[in-house]
Amino acid sequence: MKKKLLKISIIGKTNAGKSTLINKIIGETISIINKKVNTTETLISGILNIGNNQLIFYDTPGIQHLKNIQKNNKNFKQSLWNGLLKSDLIIYLIDVKTYRFDEVVSNINKIKETKKEILIVFNKCELISKDKILPKIKELEEYLKISEYFLISAKKKYGLKNLLKYLEDNCYNSDWIYKKDEVSDKDDIFITNEITRNSILKFLHNEIPYNLKIINKVFKYLRNGDLKIKQEILINNSRYKKIILGRSGDKIKEIREKSQIEISNILKKKTHLYINIVKSHNE
Repeated sequence: MKKKLLKISIIGKTNAGKSTLINKIIGETISIINKKVNTTETLISGILNIGNNQLIFYDTPGIQHLKNIQKNNKNFKQSLWNGLLKSDLIIYLIDVKTYRFDEVVSNINKIKETKKEILIVFNKCELISKDKILPKIKELEEYLKISEYFLISAKKKYGLKNLLKYLEDNCYNSDWIYKKDEVSDKDDIFITNEITRNSILKFLHNEIPYNLKIINKVFKYLRNGDLKIKQEILINNSRYKKIILGRSGDKIKEIREKSQIEISNILKKKTHLYINIVKSHNE
């Protein structure tokens, strides 16, 4: 049986559910899920092998970077367009509760420059009646001439079978890019760093900038099978250290404990996590 392949970019506004969709499809925590803007910094690949088909999903930064030319958003914009250009097919994911017709039409017309097939997928459909969604599809059909629409709930896995079947049916003959047992192009160190970054964003709200970096210093399996991890939180301003530490060190303790639990659950290993805050010398 010949092997087949399809590369898919998932694009949409912040909180549309892109990371949730990839994680539910793959069945692993590949991309961090956070309600804040720009939590997906890097183009992340999730891999799903079904029979002779390999589906590769790219989780892209928020769609606001399609036209954003600010210097500090350059990396996000580059990651977004890299994902679109690398893919064979683009899923435009819409949070049905925050749908805006003009915004979707404008974004889709911009994406059409890639000459790729585009699917429009309405997410979080458990939050609204189907009768209210169908008119939205009809008005988009009249303006965009896109024939494929899907209604899903990524969180509850509703509608994912129909979406996956369509993707499988559109696979083409090709050698696989990844091995059969791979679920992501990111290693465990990358994923554990992302988990800590996600915890920081959760506990610190808007007090900390998004350009902090998590650096792994030690990633070691001990003789008893436990995992020892040492990470550095790289900051570009000394005053952020007090914010991350919190009063009497309570914030950094929360960050460490939450990250340690999540890493243990994902890697199925008892984890000992140590975190240090370091001022960058490059700033």
